[in-house]
Amino acid sequence: MAVEQARAGRQARATNTRQARRPHVAIAVVNLPVEKDRRVIRECLALESAGYRVTVICPRGERRLRHLPGSRDTAIRSFRQPFAGDGVLSFAAEFAWAFLWVAWHLAVLVLRHRVVAAQVCNPPDVFWPLAMVMRATGRGWIFDHHDLSPELYACKTATPRPVVTRLLTWFERLSMRFSSEVVSTNESYRQIALTRGRCRPERVTIVRNGPAAGEIAAPTSADAAGDRRIVYVGVINEQDHVDRAVLAAERLTARRGRDGWELVIAGDGECLPVLRAMVDERGLGDVVRFTGWLQAPEVDALLRGATLGIQPDVFSDMTNLSTMAKTVEYMARGLPVVAVDLLETRRTAGDAGCYVPTGSADEFAEALDELLDDQSRLARMRAVARERFTSVLAWEHQAAAYLDAWRRVVPLPVATAAAQPADRAVPVASPRHSS
Repeated sequence: MAVEQARAGRQARATNTRQARRPHVAIAVVNLPVEKDRRVIRECLALESAGYRVTVICPRGERRLRHLPGSRDTAIRSFRQPFAGDGVLSFAAEFAWAFLWVAWHLAVLVLRHRVVAAQVCNPPDVFWPLAMVMRATGRGWIFDHHDLSPELYACKTATPRPVVTRLLTWFERLSMRFSSEVVSTNESYRQIALTRGRCRPERVTIVRNGPAAGEIAAPTSADAAGDRRIVYVGVINEQDHVDRAVLAAERLTARRGRDGWELVIAGDGECLPVLRAMVDERGLGDVVRFTGWLQAPEVDALLRGATLGIQPDVFSDMTNLSTMAKTVEYMARGLPVVAVDLLETRRTAGDAGCYVPTGSADEFAEALDELLDDQSRLARMRAVARERFTSVLAWEHQAAAYLDAWRRVVPLPVATAAAQPADRAVPVASPRHSS
């Protein structure tokens, strides 16, 4: 017994020593719990694998997690978010509350747990005062640019106020100005960091969204067998325009009847009850199916058995410059995409996409109808989707760039970096809406 206790003590001391050698970094994401943010999950796992110790600050999820599922020791420090809704005042309250809790948790982590650098994921872009304090005390700060806050405000508001737009643009610039590094999700976001954010090119790194190649089995002919299936996977809010997919399904029934195909809508959001009511009112229950929010294995099974993926986002400054995470999820399974002709969507999907001019229900229905019967074109688009994913879009390519940015901010001790296992990724939820 004494020998075993001594061995356990040595192992505990060795573990504590290894943890002490690993630089401790924090990530703050405040628009949803970390267990639902696949990008942040992959970032945490990449940092762990490279030799960092990670703590995430985020809103509290239903499960009140204190440890990130699938990780080795990534901790979660969560806070309750009672403010959520629409309108400028509601958003202001939500952002102020999040700022206070992130500031509190970060202060505790810096003072008591030796955090040496932090990453903040927007929206919102209100954390630049914390960046100033961190930089002033010799600590690093990374701004992970998930969304364009000024454009997102315009997209979600019927009559945007110029003063609010200017304020958001100013906050965005300050968020970039006081960061050690800026991580952009695509080329358009990088250009905004260089121009609107006035960043030096060497401080801006593109890290795209998307699953790891190791998470995705190669599609087989059996995956697409059976009835033709059109899928939408993602968040269902007003700016996502999923109602256009439902209306396209209605038009499609007039074109090809109701047999041999279906539209599956997987996800959740504020507009889901409205969509369900629309399907009932229009008598589309036999061709439109809702699954609710799916976990990763269920998403994978759904997409592997699908024929086409639909991206119903219509043109706006926000959607034109953003990469939709669902599009990369579709392509990872060799799934052709039907979408409005948007700049970053075309840059992402290339010839794996079928593009419509405006995104009307009739345009979507016509494109879907033609593709469902064109097996040779579908086969070509599947091949392009898989090739683009494996060679460019897969997380393995993005993780390398992401870790390079972190190593410039917090260099790793050589012994620590060499002792870590290979990068891994464990998805746990449906993909987010956008970039």
